[in-house]
Amino acid sequence: MNTYSRKLIRVWAGLGPRFLPFADAATPDLPLPRLLRLSLFQVSVGMALVLLVGTLNRVMIVELGVPAALVAVMISLPVLFAPLRALIGFRSDVHESALGWRRVPFIWKGTMVQFGGLAIMPFALLVLSGGGESQHWPVWVGQCAAGLAFLLVGAGLHTIQTAGLALATDLAPVESQPKVVGLMYVMLLFGTIVSALVFGVLLEEFTPARLIQVIQGSAVATIALNMLALWKQETRNPLRGRAPTAQPTFRQSWGHFVEGDRALRRLLALGLGTMAFSMQDVLLEPYGGQILQLSVSATTRLTATLATGALLGFGLASHVLGRGADPFRIACQGAMFGVPAFAAVMVAAPLASPWLFGLGVLLIGFGGGLFSHGTLTATMNLAPTAHTGLALGAWGAVQATSAGIAVALGGVIRDLAQGLPWPRMQAASAEPVAGYMLVYGLEIALMLGTVLVMVPLLRPRGAVALS
Repeated sequence: MNTYSRKLIRVWAGLGPRFLPFADAATPDLPLPRLLRLSLFQVSVGMALVLLVGTLNRVMIVELGVPAALVAVMISLPVLFAPLRALIGFRSDVHESALGWRRVPFIWKGTMVQFGGLAIMPFALLVLSGGGESQHWPVWVGQCAAGLAFLLVGAGLHTIQTAGLALATDLAPVESQPKVVGLMYVMLLFGTIVSALVFGVLLEEFTPARLIQVIQGSAVATIALNMLALWKQETRNPLRGRAPTAQPTFRQSWGHFVEGDRALRRLLALGLGTMAFSMQDVLLEPYGGQILQLSVSATTRLTATLATGALLGFGLASHVLGRGADPFRIACQGAMFGVPAFAAVMVAAPLASPWLFGLGVLLIGFGGGLFSHGTLTATMNLAPTAHTGLALGAWGAVQATSAGIAVALGGVIRDLAQGLPWPRMQAASAEPVAGYMLVYGLEIALMLGTVLVMVPLLRPRGAVALS
């Protein structure tokens, strides 16, 4: 090998840790290729989220004519399972199996549940849409079947993500655990971006049959990705399969967790901020299609734009936190970025400006990336010893529950706003844009409320600002 080749290899090897966020989390015992393979479970989760929050909500509202309130309720159904994430994390912390595994059984069960939901979904959508002239099923059958499919997919991805993140932290040394979890979320965004772009290409010529093929392909990809992610990751420990040892109850562990440094205020700030960033999830693509007249393919790519902004936010937050910044300050600044972001989305309608809408979506993702990374890092830093799964489960439970409630409220408020009786709003409320504007305005108010709640959590000195 000549000198030029050796230099080229050294430069290439240094690109990952330098430009890939959290790539420096790799260690000799946990190399980057193994970390990236493990993170494939996040790619499958991101793919499912694109379907639920991105493609399907626009198709059901615009193409199938399903009321936005009903779609919002369906997409928020996974929130029924979200509060159990803390329990799932705790159970995976103390699980004892004959094979000596803790996390793998939970990840595999979640994979099967998610696959089942994706398998049911195409046929549920056929019934929901009418299925042609020969279709005689009542409407409620399609609605119930679609709701069951959404619920199964949500339950599966919550289980996979909670146990998977706990497994990632188990494999990493203590000092690298926050970076490893951060890398997992970067891969979630990567999976979201790639899936949104692929779905956008596949649905360029939209037909119901093509949509069914996309969903079925996603189900198969979920099994393949998660099997590859789990292969030879968790070391079997035969001691776990012996007689059970005394373990603290969930109530005892939860009580110890909430007694931590301002734990309830941290969870409240996480919930408010998540609602502020999530209320638009079910509305952005219908807003682009109904108000700005964008195609299915173009609105699907909005999900990639949102994820790209989040990836940029994660990267910047990683750089600043590496210099010792306060994670709560980073999260607070992320919430502040959300105010001009939603303002840009609102102004895009009267200006009929798709590029301004796209810029607003990018900024929403950027602010959300800062907020998520800041709260996630703070959670990891303050997690009780030997209860990483519980801490991650609590973070995920609050985030997912708040997101689900926000999504449902967003759709319901959007529909109700069309019939506002106020005299000054009567003319505007006749236009579809009025409901969207009300939701985006509420999100700005929630952003400001999040900042107020987080102020007592900020370190007074020693934090590094984004500027």
